[in-house]
Amino acid sequence: MIKFSALRNNKLRNASKGQQCSIQILGVCNFNPDTVVLAHLPSSTHGMAYKSDDIWAIDCCSNCHDVIDGRVPFEWEPGEKERYFLTALHITLMRRVRDRIIEVE
Repeated sequence: MIKFSALRNNKLRNASKGQQCSIQILGVCNFNPDTVVLAHLPSSTHGMAYKSDDIWAIDCCSNCHDVIDGRVPFEWEPGEKERYFLTALHITLMRRVRDRIIEVE
């Protein structure tokens, strides 16, 4: 597998501040924009102790972040975690396009 240096970008990271949580895990989310940060999703190009790229990340409240990082146990149904991740990634990326942080030509 090809490994790349992680893409880091302060504009992408700072854009999460004040956003609504994009993953909103049922029964977990605190819906508090003051706790939202850019949370990195698991990636095949980076190891367990190494964060994935800033583009492979979502706007995430502190409660949901604890679940996706494994600090708080959560019982996922088969395929549920992947659906949550992809939906949240789509929402986050569309916000960045809307806010012109990511440009599509």
